[in-house]
Order: sequence, then C-alpha cells, then structure tokens
Amino acid sequence: MVDPIAKAGRKLAAEFAVLRTRDFEGKGIPRHCLADLVAIGAWEKIGRGLYASIILPPGPHHSLLEVARQSPRAVICLLSALRFHELTTETPSEVWIALPRNTRAPRVETVRIKAIRLSEGAFTEGVEERLIEGVALRVYSVAKTVADCFKFRNQIGTNVALEALRDAWRSKKATADELWHHAKVCRVANVMRPYLEAVVR
Repeated sequence: MVDPIAKAGRKLAAEFAVLRTRDFEGKGIPRHCLADLVAIGAWEKIGRGLYASIILPPGPHHSLLEVARQSPRAVICLLSALRFHELTTETPSEVWIALPRNTRAPRVETVRIKAIRLSEGAFTEGVEERLIEGVALRVYSVAKTVADCFKFRNQIGTNVALEALRDAWRSKKATADELWHHAKVCRVANVMRPYLEAVVR
C-alpha cells in the first residue's frame, strides 16, 4: 500500500520547484513528515523552512524561484532582471532583488543575494508577476529595469545601463514612453535623456 503522504509529496514535487514548510502544511502535509519526503528523494532541504523539488528538473530561473519563495515580496531587478528578460547573455553570480527600505534581505543557503532598497513609489512601480514552476515570481518590467540600471550605474556600470537601453529598444521590448516614464519614476530623467534621445532618433 502506497503511503498517502509520500504520494502527495511526490505529486507536489512534480508540480512545484520550491516550497516552504507552510506551503506543505497548506496542502495537507504536516511539517513532521518533511524529513520523510527528503528521505524518499522527492525533496531536498535547501534552507531554513525551504525545500526544492528533486523530481522536477531545475529550469533556467531556478535560483530566482528559490529567492521568490523565501521572500514573496522581493522583486527581481537589475542584472537578474536583465537576464530574465534576455537583455544579456551573462548570468550574474548573485540574484539581485529590490526590497522596501528597512526590510531585511532573505537568506537562502544555495543562492547569493544582492539586495537594493527602494522608496515605496519606486519599489511598487513596474512590477510584473509571472507564474513559473508553481512559484509566483515578481520581476520588474523591461523599462523599469533599464531605468534602475541608470539609477544604480555606480554599482553595475554605466556601460551595462547603456547596453540595456540599446537592447531594450532594438528588441522592441520597451517603448520610448515607457522608458521615459520610468526614468522619471527613478529620478534619472536628466541622466537618461541624452542617451534615450540618441537611441530613439
């Protein structure tokens, strides 16, 4: 006779890339059974209260999903958002996330995290939500990401910001109006204006 908890655990592992302890409990699996799910090879514990599926093959955004599950309010930004939107071929060594001011960054044992803090207005503007491997991933839009790159150019480099702007325009992933709107939101309108005018000319 198949153990119903083990069966349920394997089913979840085929649907979700990453789950928290509370997620299992919400789906009817008590926390004291999680060690058994690890023992049978369905799940792997990757952090405090955080488990990754062994059955579901990891996708290209697996590290982003681990962070999103641990910190649902965090927004993928800057270099990680550029990679997500395929505006760069380089995969950053850290997952870049945005958080509201005075918010602690999450800790995930398998992922290095680089957190930036934004004011409430800049934090909430331009957020897109994607459902990937059963995880709700929050990521900034292309236009917001480009504006953020200019805002944090001292951390990531002005050349990265310029290339992001050019690629976003060439690939038609952002309009001039969207880019200008977010430039104003991020308070980099004066910095971006000459570059934006040169690109859209």
